[in-house]
Amino acid sequence: MKICRLRSLFSSIAKCNSQAISPSPSSAAHSFSSINHHLQNVGFIGLGNMGSRMANNLIKAGFKLTVHDKNYDVLEMFSQMGVPTMKTPYEVSEASDIVITMLPSSAHVIDVYTGPDGLLHGGKRIRPWLLIDSSTIDPQTSRNLSATISNYILRERQGDWEKPVKLDAPVSGSIIAAEAGTLTFMVGGSEEAFLTAKSLFLSMGKSTIYCGEAGSGSAAKICNNLALAVSMLGISEALALGQSLGVAASTLTEIFNCSSARCWSRYAALFSLSIQHDN
Repeated sequence: MKICRLRSLFSSIAKCNSQAISPSPSSAAHSFSSINHHLQNVGFIGLGNMGSRMANNLIKAGFKLTVHDKNYDVLEMFSQMGVPTMKTPYEVSEASDIVITMLPSSAHVIDVYTGPDGLLHGGKRIRPWLLIDSSTIDPQTSRNLSATISNYILRERQGDWEKPVKLDAPVSGSIIAAEAGTLTFMVGGSEEAFLTAKSLFLSMGKSTIYCGEAGSGSAAKICNNLALAVSMLGISEALALGQSLGVAASTLTEIFNCSSARCWSRYAALFSLSIQHDN
C-alpha cells in the first residue's frame, strides 16, 4: 500500500521533472542564488510517506539532494528522477553539508546516527556542519545525540562553524501537508543554526517555531501529540456516551462538526496507533 502511494506521488512528480530536477538555466540561477552555499548539498535519510514528500519539496526548491532509505524500491524511484542514492547513512554524510533524518522511532534515529555505517561512523571529523532530525522521538534521546555530536569537529570549517550542530525539528502536519509544503517545524538547538537554516525549513513547511535548547523541539512535539490524543479520546467517549443514550454516531458526528466539539472530530489518522502510543 505504501509503495503504491509513493508510486503515485513519483508519477505526478515525473510530469514536472524538468522543473523539479533539471530547471531551465534562468530558473536554476534564481533558485540557487537564493540558497546559502552552506545549505546546497543536503542529505535526506528516511523516504517514507512523510520523508519522500519533504525531500521532493527540497528538490523543487533547488537543493542538491543525496538520499538513503532501506526500501530499495523507493531509492530506485529517486534514482530514476536523477537524485543520487547511497547505500548507507555514512555515505550520505560524506556527500552532504547538511543531513536531514525523518525516521519512525528513537531506536531508528540512534542506529542511523551511531550504528555501523551510521552518520558518525567515520571518526571524530565529519563533513556535515548541520544535522537535522525531524523524527518524532523522546526529548532525552534528542539531547543525548546533540551532546554526542558536540564532541565532533568539522573536517572543513563552514562559515562560523568549527563543530557540527544538531537541531531537533519534528513536524506537525499530515502527508497532505508534507506534499503541499505546509508543515510546521518545531525546532530545538542552536538558535543561530536555526536562523541560518530557516530557508531550508520553509522549503518544506509554512512555518518554523524556535522552541529553545536541544530537545525542546522534540518536547514541543510530544506535547502537541498529547493534546491531539486527549482531544480524540474525548470525542470517542462522547460518541460512546451518545450512542448509549440512543443518539446515532452519525448524528453526533454531524453535530460535532458544526459545533464547539469540532476540534478533532473529523481528524483522519495518517499514522499507526503504535506510533501514536510511542509518541
